[in-house]
Amino acid sequence: MKIVFLFYDGMTALDAVGPHEILCRLPGAVVQRAAIRPGPIHSESAGLVLTAEYALSDVSHADVLVVPGAGSATTLRNHPEILAWTRLIHETTTWTTSVCTGSLILGAAGILKGLRATTHWAVHDRLSVWDAKPVQERIVEDGKVITAAGVSAGIDMALMLAAKIAGPLVAQSLQLGIEYDPQPPFDVGSRAKAPLKMVEAVQARMAAFFESR
Repeated sequence: MKIVFLFYDGMTALDAVGPHEILCRLPGAVVQRAAIRPGPIHSESAGLVLTAEYALSDVSHADVLVVPGAGSATTLRNHPEILAWTRLIHETTTWTTSVCTGSLILGAAGILKGLRATTHWAVHDRLSVWDAKPVQERIVEDGKVITAAGVSAGIDMALMLAAKIAGPLVAQSLQLGIEYDPQPPFDVGSRAKAPLKMVEAVQARMAAFFESR
């Protein structure tokens, strides 16, 4: 089973690393990380550098495609080679997935047209730009496309996908193995739970960040 991660400069590291930690452990998994050019990939986490071993041109199919997000995700529409490759790989997949604003990349590639999808809450309304149907859920499955909400939701998405691929017991053992047992010190991890003033402040800050990209 071939699992391919799209890598690009400015990506959010956890969007990829979280799902990678789970999916790479599936029985028979062969994981590839592909970018426009192979080599170091500078994430948006200051100083954290990842590595893509393959060029997009080296990868022509995948059973699972994982597209991470970034503050600069919408600028990938200026890279037609990435969008064309994403469409090409999507034609071959059993599952096409995204984390956070990675769904906006799927949208720009034309993959979400008419589909239910989610993304980070701060840019949720942008899904409609790509004719997707925005859904306020942490994980949204529509056909073979699975989209996850912001950043940490990628771990939940990967566990859900692991259960579909290898069965619930395998997925549960992977969850236990990484001791994924969330007990956050604060109960403000979603827009619905956070105080309104906090939501407004974070949304304003993130909107300015997205617009600057």
